[in-house]
Amino acid sequence: MELSSRVKSVSPSATIAISARVRELKDEGVDVISFGAGEPDFATPPFIKQAAKDAIDADDTKYTPRAGAKLKAAIVEKLKRENNLEYTPDEILVTFGGKHALYNAFTVLLEPGDKVVIPSPYWVSYPEQVKLNGGQCVFIPTGIEKGFKITPQDILEHADGAKIIIINSPNNPTGITYSPEELKALADAILQTDLIIFSDEIYEKLVYNGMKHVSFAALDERLKDRTLTFNSYSKAYSMTGWRIGWVAGPKDVIKAMATVGSHQTTNPVSFVQAAALEAYTNYDSSEAVEQMRMEFQKRGKHMYQRLNALPDVKCLEPTGAFYCFPDVSAYYGKTLNGIEVNNSLDFARACLELAHVAVVPGIAFGEDRCVRLSFATSMEQIDEGLNRLEKLLKE
Repeated sequence: MELSSRVKSVSPSATIAISARVRELKDEGVDVISFGAGEPDFATPPFIKQAAKDAIDADDTKYTPRAGAKLKAAIVEKLKRENNLEYTPDEILVTFGGKHALYNAFTVLLEPGDKVVIPSPYWVSYPEQVKLNGGQCVFIPTGIEKGFKITPQDILEHADGAKIIIINSPNNPTGITYSPEELKALADAILQTDLIIFSDEIYEKLVYNGMKHVSFAALDERLKDRTLTFNSYSKAYSMTGWRIGWVAGPKDVIKAMATVGSHQTTNPVSFVQAAALEAYTNYDSSEAVEQMRMEFQKRGKHMYQRLNALPDVKCLEPTGAFYCFPDVSAYYGKTLNGIEVNNSLDFARACLELAHVAVVPGIAFGEDRCVRLSFATSMEQIDEGLNRLEKLLKE
């Protein structure tokens, strides 16, 4: 069978490829330290799990009426309480994770050839979803020397003829977070254009060092009608495997996305919706999230300090999410124990094969000078992995 040209244009996920090789080595009995994880290492809070069990026991296992009315009402209250945003339930769509919401938003908004502005580094699925929906990517390169942040001028220089811009703060893969003042400056620039904003706020609760998260649509009253805000329960509540997310935006777009979803999945899993509802309404949620956030903040600072102590490695301190994104390009053109290193793929391969440490090559995120390390693992694992990298790089 001949595959479609759209599918042929899509690259496989580098993070999944790294995970597959890690599993192979572990199956061979190799002790691998993995910094590739894009998910918290904490268990889902017990009261959230109990809510799902209770829903199953109550036979809440059918199609959900009105596409999850109770959960949408809780999301409306959450947005009002935490994000200073006023929405109605028909401006909310519950989806199978944030990725599903993003994909369907591209589906209903992109015509063939439409341009999407994507700051680089970027989450691996942004450009692939754009390509699958017939769009074209317009990348704004940043780099460690710019703090991995775009400027208002960058937006104005790349907006011509583009339809959508993606803003992701806190950011995967860099771990950086835009301050409210920086976001306001970007918003002022966007308001000089016709761009639609996709604001990916999945890591909103994981911010550090006094950084404050502000929803993009709340920055100016004129932004709400042209912004889609994406979120999920995966990161803040350690519910990656539950596959539940949501999007808030203009009623006509949400309705169109719901129509597409009705032919894909009908509705998110009924008892998972019960668990998500508990996450937003149980008084213990804030404490559970804060405990994880404090631990991630401690780990992030420690990993950042240790990475900067490695020879010829440069790293910015993460202010959100759970990633460090060091520049390791000083090793390009050299040989590490017989492995010639010319790019981030080579560097990641050397780390995995020689030190048995898994990192994700930055080329997957559009920045070949860097690699991504997740600190969603124990402090003991962080130290053991960085000890191995230190030995490898010094050799």
